[in-house]
Amino acid sequence: MARTRWLDPDEMRAWRSYITTSVDLMKALESDVSPYGITMGDYQLLAMISEAQDSRLRLCDLAEQLRLTRGGLTRRMDGVLSQGLVRRVQDDRDRRVAFAELTAKGWTLLKRVAPIHLASVRRLMIDHLSRAEIKAIGSAFGKIEANLRES
Repeated sequence: MARTRWLDPDEMRAWRSYITTSVDLMKALESDVSPYGITMGDYQLLAMISEAQDSRLRLCDLAEQLRLTRGGLTRRMDGVLSQGLVRRVQDDRDRRVAFAELTAKGWTLLKRVAPIHLASVRRLMIDHLSRAEIKAIGSAFGKIEANLRES
């Protein structure tokens, strides 16, 4: 039987800080977008579509980027579709392929909310860190993401 590798004090501090702070950070960011009738999940969805070529993204790619199942993406899309922020578009060449595409209303909302969201990201996180710390966080989470993808 393998021996338990307990966390040392530095590891425990890092782990507990991550757990509590990530939840608190997401709650704070959520409160910034909620007055606009969207959630942080909706904002992420809109932002990802906006960054895609032609401002449209295949539904399967969107689900992967958001780390959602097909059912999870369907539920996430329900709100933005009903608000008219996104439309579902079938591929002209392959009817099995569907895209999520931002509407003019979606673009307008995203242009209003993005500066507020980015100011919050800076105010709550980025501006409190040195360039080295920012690079270290990016590197650390890149390694964690790679490990999770391999698992």
